[in-house]
Amino acid sequence: MTTPTRFGQDRAWGERAAAPLRRLAGRGARPNQAELAALKAALSQHDELAAALVRAVPARELHTALAAGPAGAGRAFFEAVLDRPPWVDDRLLDRGAHACRAFGLDAGLVLAYGSLLGGYRTAAALEPLVRTGRLAGGETLRRVKETSIWWRAVTAPGGLDPGREGFRLTLHVRIMHALVNARLAADPTWDTALRGTPINQYDQASTLGVFSTSFLLHLRLLGVRVSRRDAAAVMHLWSYIGWLMGVNEQWLPHTEKRGRRLLYHFLSYDPPPDDNSRALARALIAMTDQEFPGRRRRSLERERALSLSSWLLGRHAMHDLGLPYRFPWYGLTRVAANLLISQSLSRLPGGRRLLIARGERHARARFTRWGLNPQG
Repeated sequence: MTTPTRFGQDRAWGERAAAPLRRLAGRGARPNQAELAALKAALSQHDELAAALVRAVPARELHTALAAGPAGAGRAFFEAVLDRPPWVDDRLLDRGAHACRAFGLDAGLVLAYGSLLGGYRTAAALEPLVRTGRLAGGETLRRVKETSIWWRAVTAPGGLDPGREGFRLTLHVRIMHALVNARLAADPTWDTALRGTPINQYDQASTLGVFSTSFLLHLRLLGVRVSRRDAAAVMHLWSYIGWLMGVNEQWLPHTEKRGRRLLYHFLSYDPPPDDNSRALARALIAMTDQEFPGRRRRSLERERALSLSSWLLGRHAMHDLGLPYRFPWYGLTRVAANLLISQSLSRLPGGRRLLIARGERHARARFTRWGLNPQG
């Protein structure tokens, strides 16, 4: 099997970008030969279970098949996703979901300006977004809204139980990925020699790391208290979400230590940013122009976004993304607030309940501003 040429395309850039993760991963972080071979192979591997479903069921009938569940045309698919791995622990799923909700406002800030924006720093998985028109007009805000709806659904109490909204939306995203994969793979202009499979295991696992490992690291950068038990539960939650999304077992992070090592491997062999990276980054920062009325308010929110991004991602990443570096005044403001609230309140009896209530108020305000139903 020929390795797609994007792998290790610029090793100097990759090692420089991934250096913080290498230090956090500890001794022995660099991949061995077997791990390198697996990384290369993952660029040409897709989610075969979902691919089999979209091959067997016409696109116009997929919604019906998903609604029918194990009794319909998607029976084999549903039987597989309902057969949960033995390592899944409902108590850890529940704790992980509650922890994510308790992180409140900071969770939303990290998802936007740490996870999404940080993910744009490499050109690795961006071409499918371009091909599906997700760079145009108001698509950035729409994508953030969709991601937020899904995130709230999978972190709702029992949200990943079969039949619940988080479970349903996760499978919906998985099938959409399979449809896009099939369409792009059949497109003669898709450069397989350069990029590998359009939506591949390497990029899916790397994205999972952004929502789990990177998410926790960025929360701590904002001064949020993340206990060891909460961190373990969050990693467990996202490992199960990754499994539901079709990420192969070998790429599930399970623990922070493993997650940091995996994320280091992915980023260090990723290609550097391209024009798509910079266009998506600019669109995400400019998203506030669509959210808030008034020139002064929009200017303030844009500066707040740049300041927070500078704190979470650092000067080099901002340069890679073609964004101006700002003094991280807003990030430091969040650190000060969390030293007072998160670090102290979370240790008090009933503190978790108060933090969740506070987070729900922030979520309701954001969803109301977007014109969405904040339930869930």
